[in-house]
Amino acid sequence: MPTVTPSRDVLSLAPVLPVVVLDDADDAVPLARALVAGGLRAVEITLRTDGALEAIRAVAAQVPEAVVGAGTVLTPGQAEAATAAGAGFLVSPGWTERLLAAATAAGVPFLPGVSTASEVMALLERGVREMKFFPAEAAGGPAFLRSLAGPLPAARFCPTGGIGPETAREYLALPNVGCVGGTWMLPADALADRDWARVTELARAAASLRG
Repeated sequence: MPTVTPSRDVLSLAPVLPVVVLDDADDAVPLARALVAGGLRAVEITLRTDGALEAIRAVAAQVPEAVVGAGTVLTPGQAEAATAAGAGFLVSPGWTERLLAAATAAGVPFLPGVSTASEVMALLERGVREMKFFPAEAAGGPAFLRSLAGPLPAARFCPTGGIGPETAREYLALPNVGCVGGTWMLPADALADRDWARVTELARAAASLRG
């Protein structure tokens, strides 16, 4: 599996970070291969289903060209289990001191979620520079991040939540945005039909959003 040291590298792998929710872990490997074929190397598999850890383990073992991470990490135990399964990075909708400590101890990049300037400042004090902005559209969208760029230039974000191909470009044009998280390249009907060619096509379009 490719090694990613600072979380900044995760934000730089591709303009879009696919946020994957899988009910069937058997779909993880072909889905990851389809995303990579379209130019999206980083894949966030959320810990929202029973098979999520198995899916992470399979992608880490069988798709070496992908950088697989765990999303919706809520507890220190989940952080430990995800990294043990092979997750190369962790993503959370928010953060606590205990979760931040566990993610740091896990030794992989961590994108903690923020939605206020105070949360950003608190993480900057702790040496964290790369964060998830969530829920992006509901929490102020591009205008919010544009406002933070001046007073808090050290912070860099992966906005996620309600973003589609129409709005992704506006986020990606901001100097403090490394990538955006989204699901639009993973339509439910394509996943149900295991239409990996369609996923690759949508991933390729997403990968070209910043160019």
